[in-house]
Amino acid sequence: QLQASGGGLVQAGGFLRLSCVASGSILRVNAMGWYRQAPGKQRELVAVRTTGTMITDDSTNYADSVKGRFTVSRDNAKNAVYLQMNSLKPEDTAVYFCHAQISDSPWDSHDYWGQGTLVTVSS
Repeated sequence: QLQASGGGLVQAGGFLRLSCVASGSILRVNAMGWYRQAPGKQRELVAVRTTGTMITDDSTNYADSVKGRFTVSRDNAKNAVYLQMNSLKPEDTAVYFCHAQISDSPWDSHDYWGQGTLVTVSS
């Protein structure tokens, strides 16, 4: 349902761009974003973009640790979400998971997770 790509190894200060595309029975994508899980730590929110009633109502939330460095964006026509990660730090090293809340009917919605993509930032 969610296919993520774009992870890899990068030096501190570098950049990476993650991509994720949703497929299947989709009436409406209510939210798409990224979480990450570092070794020995719990999964945490990185950034999420929530769909508003109108596109001007869309909202974005970021973890404090990535504000000013990461940018989440969506392509609604492609049911895709992207995470542009700049000024990467070793503490950004984690497996990044794409997440989406999708309605496949007017009465129901489900949470979906991508397979995870590893981002490693060397010092």
